[in-house]
Amino acid sequence: MAIDKKFVEECWAKLDEKLSRTAVSSYDKIPYTTVDGVHDDKKAYETIDHWTNGFWPALMTLMYAGTKKEQYLKTGRNAMSYMDQGLMKWSGLHHDVGFMWNISSGMDYRITGDETQRNRFLLAANHLMGRFNKDAGFIRAWQHEAHIGWAIIDCMMNIPILYRASEDIGDKRFAMVADAHAEKTATYHVREDGSCNHINEYDPLTGEFVQTFGGQGYQLGSSWTRGQAWGLYGFALAYKHTKNEKYLNIAKRIAHYFMACAARTNWLTPCDFRQPEGEELYDTTAGACAACGLLEIADSVPELEQSLYRDGAMNLLKALEKECDWTDKEDSIMQRGTEAYAFGHHKPIIYGDYFFAEAIYRLMGFDSSILW
Repeated sequence: MAIDKKFVEECWAKLDEKLSRTAVSSYDKIPYTTVDGVHDDKKAYETIDHWTNGFWPALMTLMYAGTKKEQYLKTGRNAMSYMDQGLMKWSGLHHDVGFMWNISSGMDYRITGDETQRNRFLLAANHLMGRFNKDAGFIRAWQHEAHIGWAIIDCMMNIPILYRASEDIGDKRFAMVADAHAEKTATYHVREDGSCNHINEYDPLTGEFVQTFGGQGYQLGSSWTRGQAWGLYGFALAYKHTKNEKYLNIAKRIAHYFMACAARTNWLTPCDFRQPEGEELYDTTAGACAACGLLEIADSVPELEQSLYRDGAMNLLKALEKECDWTDKEDSIMQRGTEAYAFGHHKPIIYGDYFFAEAIYRLMGFDSSILW
């Protein structure tokens, strides 16, 4: 399957048409989902540190990069100004500062060179550095004292902010921490068949593996699809920044597993690849993130390998487009996202919109060096 240019261009046009409207109607919001078709708002102090808050300004900044329409930049920067409260709210910060500031302020800075945006993304990178357990070799996920030894597969998508900071200020310590966490994740999160654990616990003093948890998947030992996507894309990005072939090979291993499983459900990703047979519980956000990861891999492999990963991405995106709402009656775009196997089923979630738009942006041939 070659890239379907007509499909890609039509999707981009529909994204621009719809997001041009919501960039205005949701200008003073930081959306997560919709209620009765209208974007909700996470900018209150109680929710300003929510881990998904970077995806709305990232989506706006991405659309600015592809269209140069100033409204997108204005809307994104307005959301980022509210997020400053979260950057100063230590008790609410976590490893997801990469999600929050690398593709919002970081992407803005990489496009515009704006020093305010540079300051935000470097502050966030320094916070993530502070979560690194040197003796145990991992980045701690959450603040709660019961989670002192916990690390999760999601963090592979957060460590690119460390690689970016290392490149930006010429300090190798940031990249060294990112590499240490990637090595730990490669050893204990990624299984031989390419599936992944979600949550692992390590001894915080020695780094010894203690146990794994089912996390947001169906059960212990199952295969939560968004976790697979975090691992797939995260290791592809680790390769992008380091050129370490080990990371690329791990990304490919997860990708092959993901594509083989997704093909069994006609490329519409279930919530968990090992959920009970016949259960129709889907998570479109997993497929959207995986599509971006597959396109990143395609950019990293020799020419004769590229079509395998681009074909996989196209299959995912064509299945996902059928789940998109392009009308003006619904602020969100992608439907049937799922937060976790146990809760938050079949709802629009902002990172689904972001990753779908990012994949289309990549296929349009726009500058992918500004991403992650």
